[in-house]
Amino acid sequence: EAIAATLAEIIDWGGGTRLGSCLEHFNQLWARRVLGARTTVLLLTDGLDREDTALLAREAARLRRHCGQLIWLNPLLRFEGFEPRAAGVRALLPAVDAMLPVHNLQSLSQLPQAIAHHRRDSAAQRALAAPKPKQALPSPSTKRRTATP
Repeated sequence: EAIAATLAEIIDWGGGTRLGSCLEHFNQLWARRVLGARTTVLLLTDGLDREDTALLAREAARLRRHCGQLIWLNPLLRFEGFEPRAAGVRALLPAVDAMLPVHNLQSLSQLPQAIAHHRRDSAAQRALAAPKPKQALPSPSTKRRTATP
């Protein structure tokens, strides 16, 4: 009875998350205060969003701009052959640096190593993609003209 009564009180049970709105709220109130270039954000969701995917894509990209890396922990990766078919999943993918499985204790225990490995790979990729410093051009000669006696 207690479970049935609780479920009756929850208006949006089983209807998907409102991830876009939640990210928007976080971005407005907290992102600039608590995130920085060295911050790794772990986003734990299946990506099955019920709102406008444009909002989700925009706010996920905004979140990514405020942190060092955005790692998506997706419990749906436990399914072999998982494909990003849901609109929310496709909206999130461009903003994340990695999508890792998180569905059991084993995947959780491997999470620190996976994050550290990804951070090293990301740093190496950024170093390779960084523009090479330009060599200084020799300054024009500033020979003094001296008057000949």
